[in-house]
Amino acid sequence: MKIALDAMGSDNAPRAELAAVQLALEELPDCSLVIVGRQEILESDRADYRHGERVEFVPAAEVVGMHEPAPEAVKRKQNSSIGVCMDLHRQGKVDAVVSAGNTGAVMAFALTRLGAVPGVHRPTLAVLFPRINGSTLVLDVGANVDTKPNQLLQFAIMGATAAAFFFRKANPSVGLLNIGQEDTKGNELTTAAYRLLKESELNFIGNVEGNEILTGKADVVVCDGFVGNVLLKYGEGLGEILRQLLEQYYESESKYRLRRWFSRPVLEEFISRMDYQEYGGALMLGVQGNVVVAHGRSTPQALKNAIRTAYSAVRDNLSQHIAQAFANQNSG
Repeated sequence: MKIALDAMGSDNAPRAELAAVQLALEELPDCSLVIVGRQEILESDRADYRHGERVEFVPAAEVVGMHEPAPEAVKRKQNSSIGVCMDLHRQGKVDAVVSAGNTGAVMAFALTRLGAVPGVHRPTLAVLFPRINGSTLVLDVGANVDTKPNQLLQFAIMGATAAAFFFRKANPSVGLLNIGQEDTKGNELTTAAYRLLKESELNFIGNVEGNEILTGKADVVVCDGFVGNVLLKYGEGLGEILRQLLEQYYESESKYRLRRWFSRPVLEEFISRMDYQEYGGALMLGVQGNVVVAHGRSTPQALKNAIRTAYSAVRDNLSQHIAQAFANQNSG
């Protein structure tokens, strides 16, 4: 398996990406990486980098800025690191793409270079959220701010298909994120989407409130991209704050200081379950390929886990299964 990594995407590019590759090579022995970026920058940062035969460097002349409009980037920067990654995927030279760059640009390049799955109106971004036991797949987390009821239904179909493989579970449960459990709660979007989901063949269990993501009431939780992105950013911030509080706790003076140090590994393991780094990135569902979008502030650990997410999508043939799900729906 071969995965392309946009080396110019993160806030600490390319050092974070290069460090992530080393971690990924150690964890995924049957995976090779193609590192894409501006050659002069990569050359200056890879002097002491141990890569070997499982790493290839491909130059890209341009970089898409984090705040650059996506349509302009697709039009004017076709040889950007994101664009080159997508071209490699379209040509079959890699099996997946990972980028911590401009989310809108990654989406736009994926749609123009790879195309959407037939029948899919809008691709979506899905993220695994931690819960008491395991994870909950939440989508959309930022690809579609303005969403229609039928698009939420499509997100649910894609999410259920992905969850079946991620969780190794037939017919995973699907919930609609809402402000109450009653079917009459919500705005026009959620009430209309509720009816569509209830009439579908999905294992729809009804509305899910925000706290029930953590308890694991549903395997898949569907929402529009505006709400989902707010939820995602809150979750990321929560993990960071908990880690900072833990450090303050251990640096403080008290008669229980020694006891706290002995309990540190247990507390750190607990907090790591709430840390966005453990989940790495958002999987783009609905395009004809495997694309993972990581956070711009991603650490090497987070980027390594984003590569692992892409690896899992390729291993499970996720894109093909989603295409088959929509083909079955259209023929039914």
